[in-house]
Amino acid sequence: MPADSPQKSLTTERLTLRPQKDTDAVVFRLLWTERDERAPPHRRIDADGRPNVDDIVRYIREERERERPGLLTVVLRETEEVIGYCGVVFDPNGDPADPELVFELLRAMHNRGLATEAGRAVITCMRESGFPRLRANVWDWNATSRHVLGKLGFVEVGTITKESAHGSSLLMVRDEGKAQA
Repeated sequence: MPADSPQKSLTTERLTLRPQKDTDAVVFRLLWTERDERAPPHRRIDADGRPNVDDIVRYIREERERERPGLLTVVLRETEEVIGYCGVVFDPNGDPADPELVFELLRAMHNRGLATEAGRAVITCMRESGFPRLRANVWDWNATSRHVLGKLGFVEVGTITKESAHGSSLLMVRDEGKAQA
């Protein structure tokens, strides 16, 4: 996924990570409904049922217009079932050389090593594209994601990026010079 070209698909033993399609919005909406009640309100379905599938389709289309690495849909190779997303996002006000790894899988897919497998594929691709350092922000209460990030070579650096009634968002960093996936 070089920064100057459209996204490409990645393949692992059990997964395909591919550019997002409009039809993925149904599963991405389901992810919104499964989010932990401790997540901030802007990361959960609101009282009006937003975001709805159409909102998510619009987001997918907007992101498709960007010609840089982004979020990829995670698909089980054996069944072609869409199970979530994994990829990188860039802080619009941050350093363009400092992408953030993000992932979210349906709860039914947890505890199978799939997030680690998807994350490892994205890390390898980003490293090959000239991004030796990735960051991740994770809620202090999200032990599952913190565990996955640890297995991927991310370390907590002691920085809290957000603090609210919903907890503390911790910065984790993976630097190629210090970690290998």
